Amino acid sequence: MDSPVAPAHLADDVKVSPFPAPRLAAGVVTAVFVSISLIGFLHVLFLDVGPGEVALSFSCIVVLLLLQLLWYGRDASRLRSPLGYAILAGQAALVYLPILIFGQAWVGMPGFLAGSVLLVLRPVPAWTAFTLIVASMGIAQWSFTGAPIDVAYTAISTITTGLVVYGLSRLAALVVEVQMSRAEIARLAVLRERLRFARDLHDLLGYSLSAITLKIELTHRLLEKSPQEASDQLLEILEISRLALSDARTVASGYRELSLEEECRSAVSVLRAADISVQLDSDELDLPVRVSTVLATVLREGVTNLLRHSKAKHCEITIRQTHDDASIEIVNDDIQPAPKEQEESDSGRGGLHNLSVRASEIGGSVSVEHEPNMFKLRVDVPLRIERKMPGSL
Repeated sequence: MDSPVAPAHLADDVKVSPFPAPRLAAGVVTAVFVSISLIGFLHVLFLDVGPGEVALSFSCIVVLLLLQLLWYGRDASRLRSPLGYAILAGQAALVYLPILIFGQAWVGMPGFLAGSVLLVLRPVPAWTAFTLIVASMGIAQWSFTGAPIDVAYTAISTITTGLVVYGLSRLAALVVEVQMSRAEIARLAVLRERLRFARDLHDLLGYSLSAITLKIELTHRLLEKSPQEASDQLLEILEISRLALSDARTVASGYRELSLEEECRSAVSVLRAADISVQLDSDELDLPVRVSTVLATVLREGVTNLLRHSKAKHCEITIRQTHDDASIEIVNDDIQPAPKEQEESDSGRGGLHNLSVRASEIGGSVSVEHEPNMFKLRVDVPLRIERKMPGSL
């Protein structure tokens, strides 16, 4: 039975429930930036200026606000581009040139620029530029009033505004990243479960269905020659069908245990029914449940591959246990099938990948040797299980 495929796009339909954090963060950022802009605009209104100057200050403030909300909330890779540096230079012009018109009323606006340089520039030049902006505002304030307290107030205000702008801009970007990561984790969880389901269907039902097909063919040949033997085979088919039904239920429940001893008996019976001579050499085993289940799954997959993808006449199954690990080795003569069947064989051994995933989950390994007249599958697993995540989904 070929392994079902669960491509990545099947998980694209995963729907993540609406997450209010990005909207909340955007709302908080917008409210704070609007408040800072409004304070700057009110300072201008306190001056004795005409409607033209008021309109100019309002236009500059709106442009600064839109830049901060729509551009600087993006990720740093887009900000650190020629366009990003050009926008930063334009923002510098918008916060410094109006000082020539509005004087002291405009000294609070460079806080936006101080936050932006931290977002755009690399750490060393960013903090250097930040310091220069704070110092320039202190010097500007000194030129307007000459009062040390006003200079200190302006410098502290610029530092505070710059850090607030930087922190809130990064907050909005980080919240969006967290939301995207959350959606990706949910998608991967669904994909992992689909792959688990596909592997279990292949490993469990593939063997049972192959065995049922084989025994039905055998029963059909025996109906006329040996009715009693055909009846016995039908009873075995019934038992295997019940096992397949039980396996399907365990796949749905997400948990299953396999008995290695029972799988050995079943494998010998099925192979002999297919006129394949079998030699089983097994130690007295006392294995942990998960190790036994993995080895039993390997035996199922090996027998399924042998029946479906070769014309073998002889098979040797060796199971060994040492103090630290256990192993299973399946060797068959692997007489080559017809060309059409060979193409099916080459595409049908994807189940060996499933075995690699299962073995790696408990720290084991899978090795395969394929020669013209021999195919060998070997799996080694430690008895002390160290849980590992699968190498791929």
